Amino acid sequence: MPSRGSAIRITKQRVDALRATSNNVVVWDRDLPGFGVRVYGSGRKLYVVQSRGPAGSKRLTLGRHGELSPTQARKLARIAIGRIKRGEDPKPKAPEPEPNVSELARRFMQAHVAPNCKARTESHYRGFIHNHILPALGDKPIGMVGRQDVAALHFALRDRPSAANCTLRVLSQMFRKAEEWGLMPEGSNPCRSVRKYRTRWRERYLTEEEYRRIGQVLKDAEANGSIGKPAVAALRLLMLTGCRRDEILTLQWDDVDRNARELRLRDSKTGPAMIALTSAVERVLDGIERIPGNPWVITGIRPGKRLMTLKSTWRRAQALAGLEGIRLHDLRHSYASRALALGKSLTMIGKLLNQVQLQTTARYAHLMLDAEKAAAARVGDTIAAQVAGRRAG
Repeated sequence: MPSRGSAIRITKQRVDALRATSNNVVVWDRDLPGFGVRVYGSGRKLYVVQSRGPAGSKRLTLGRHGELSPTQARKLARIAIGRIKRGEDPKPKAPEPEPNVSELARRFMQAHVAPNCKARTESHYRGFIHNHILPALGDKPIGMVGRQDVAALHFALRDRPSAANCTLRVLSQMFRKAEEWGLMPEGSNPCRSVRKYRTRWRERYLTEEEYRRIGQVLKDAEANGSIGKPAVAALRLLMLTGCRRDEILTLQWDDVDRNARELRLRDSKTGPAMIALTSAVERVLDGIERIPGNPWVITGIRPGKRLMTLKSTWRRAQALAGLEGIRLHDLRHSYASRALALGKSLTMIGKLLNQVQLQTTARYAHLMLDAEKAAAARVGDTIAAQVAGRRAG
């Protein structure tokens, strides 16, 4: 046994040969100051570190000889000595276990979606997560999710390409947040290289005849009571303003400024906005009974509450008017279509519809092209008739 204060080159052979002459003794390494092995009279041998830093002298047990090799112990010792000299805890905290996709989804909804998104958007996120993402990937650690896993989930929804793309978008946002939160290395998002399916905008616009039919259905329903008056008023306002459904259903009487001739939308999808109060809209508002104590323009059945949905109302009105394939949101598209037919620019239509992104309004560009072609045809026919010496038809 080396004498107290002596040092050896710590190797497996040398440590195996060490025997304690008393209760215990520490034998230090010759090449790495502060690295040693404590030998007990019982024969147990522990690798240890002792060094001094800004916080004073620190000692740390690295592990048992046999469970750790001298090479492994030496590597751990170098790290621990460096930490002590920097004034850090010589034994770093064990890393937290990697979260799985389900845990990431929970944090994503609580820390990102809930404080930043509207209730309806939050509901959409929750639907895609619980219906598609968690059943496929919920138990998988986030670091184990690869491109092939994401591609398989996307492919499983191929018969619903819009749902597949939305699921991919939500999952990608979750992994981007995981990178921001330091849960994953930057640039490791497995959704990045998965191509979305090509989808088409659903385009269906009311014709003049269809406008007349739905107008007559609403007039008849109001007279015979088959559709509630608040719901009839809501549908008329949707057609006359191009507003989103919830913008009309959440409209309050305090939002109606007759002097400025404006409807002020507090809870628009794109933030507070203003809609022009036209004479046609004003006539609809004049026909709505204002109930004391109820602030909502479109009232519900319960006192003081608003109407929450138009789904069943629209299905009934749609069936009576024979509007096959027309969704409630298509009233908004039809408003834009009519504006284009009247010569309004895409920029103006974006303002009328309260759309902040040009690419959203750009979906109507082909309608503008149709209007331009029709105008060109009318101009050309007029000139051709004059050149031919006849009147234009």
